[in-house]
Amino acid sequence: MSAEIDRLDSLMRKFGQLAEVNAKENMPRAVQNAMKIIQGEAKLRCRVDTGELRNSIRTSVEVTDEGCRGVCYTNKAYAPYVEFGTGPRGAAKHSGISPAVTPAYSQQGWYIPEDKIDAATAEKYHFREYTYHMDGYLGYEKKFYYTEGQAASPFLYPALKDNETRVTRNIRNHLARQIKKQVGD
Repeated sequence: MSAEIDRLDSLMRKFGQLAEVNAKENMPRAVQNAMKIIQGEAKLRCRVDTGELRNSIRTSVEVTDEGCRGVCYTNKAYAPYVEFGTGPRGAAKHSGISPAVTPAYSQQGWYIPEDKIDAATAEKYHFREYTYHMDGYLGYEKKFYYTEGQAASPFLYPALKDNETRVTRNIRNHLARQIKKQVGD
């Protein structure tokens, strides 16, 4: 009878130790490690011009009442234009974006005044140049560049979607290791 009580006491101690391996301590680290995988993949997929957008991709982890939330993000204002595309070109070519998002695309191209964009950038993106001459004003002319937007180049959503299984497995394995470490084999 004494041996059975000792084994029961041992089992109860292990359950107590297991309770210490809780989500508040271990889940944030597991999620942060998973978010680093997503971040690395997003950086690989991100279209690069100057590298500014790629270098701005960050991660954060937040513990909430419901659990733990990981976010891979960028604070660059133009990131949604890259991810989802713009204008008629974005509307025509936006495969790979999140199905949970329905962007509203302009159906027509637009003009950019020459003082809002440098000529080298306009040339690089093959924007057409137009010159407007105002009737009745001698010598008045204003240049504009015309664009129909850009196709989507998703990098954040595919980085998550294509790594769901890997990330889930890594979180599960991390927590299992922590439980084994705490309780023993």
